[in-house]
Amino acid sequence: MWKTTEGSTGRLIQLCLGYFIFYVITGVSVKYFTGGSDLGYPGMKEIEYLVYSTIGGNLICLAVVFALRWYRMTSNKLIPIAGWKIPQEALYIIPSGICTAVVIPTTTLMYTLPISVMVAMVIMRASVIIISRIVDAVQIHKGILKKKVYREENIAVVFALSAAAVNILWVGKGDFEFVHSFAAMTILGSYIIAYAIRIYIMNYYKNTRAKGVKLDNNGFFAIEQITATVAMVAVGYMLFHSVDWFGSMNTQLVLFHESFANPRPLWHWATFVGMAYGLVAFFSVFIFMFKGRTATFAGLVNRLTSLVAGTAATIVSYYLFNGRFPKVQDWVSLVFILIAVGFLSLAEKKRTTELAMTNTHESLMGTRDLVAVPEKS
Repeated sequence: MWKTTEGSTGRLIQLCLGYFIFYVITGVSVKYFTGGSDLGYPGMKEIEYLVYSTIGGNLICLAVVFALRWYRMTSNKLIPIAGWKIPQEALYIIPSGICTAVVIPTTTLMYTLPISVMVAMVIMRASVIIISRIVDAVQIHKGILKKKVYREENIAVVFALSAAAVNILWVGKGDFEFVHSFAAMTILGSYIIAYAIRIYIMNYYKNTRAKGVKLDNNGFFAIEQITATVAMVAVGYMLFHSVDWFGSMNTQLVLFHESFANPRPLWHWATFVGMAYGLVAFFSVFIFMFKGRTATFAGLVNRLTSLVAGTAATIVSYYLFNGRFPKVQDWVSLVFILIAVGFLSLAEKKRTTELAMTNTHESLMGTRDLVAVPEKS
């Protein structure tokens, strides 16, 4: 059952399964490590856990990228820069990596707000679903995307956004008022802007492969993650020394500095568990860039998988760590999510049929087509 082909429904299900498992681990871990020390949990501050988990996530990504040499990407064209020949795609993948450096910490920070894991995921995922649909519209208009967005995909978008609206607007007495929190809106705004740029770049890369040139998602991931790591290290270095340079009394900066200067007990475990988020990155990118699918479809599959994972993480947190049990609005959102998944499955049947017909036609015409020769960096 594990032998699947690139672009097949089976491969898509495998990616979703891996994404689900590691996102549940990620969501539960945040609540555990930042839980109150009076209840027997590590009691780390949000910034402290963010530091350690981000290090762990980046380490696992870089280990795979360099061990498997994914950075040797298949390119449309190699261009000379300062005596080196680099993939021309790197010119826009590097900005995507900088956006990734924003997405990684803001995702974790969303989980540290006084809301359930599920609510945090619903809000973030809904924003990305909207972005994905806009990206398709823009790239279809520009002639970059040659496919159409199926009616079922658009209907799924509506139900996915309904799921988000329930959690954002259904605010009960004593609930965290997300839209009235400056910190929450700043985190979400940064997340949305960075993801909008990143998703556009991902789909531009996917939709502009020359004929005969491999869709090298591994290479894209490698360049993006290396860039993200360099960007985060550079910013982290400045933030760490800002306390010494300027004597900052900002509480969050002081905590960031102390995370390194005086590591908290169990920091090594927080770093290890943070590797789960690094593994999530693999599945996330490969779903977003899944062969033969629109940004709308891939974005929906990616985000809805994590929304279901959010439900599971919330329930696990409740039973193991005395977390909050999903509220009525959480379950209503889940119903909308499942309806959206139903429409996505209909769209997937149409898309696989379309791809099968396209592949058959291309194989028949292949001998008369000029095929570009891929270049290896």
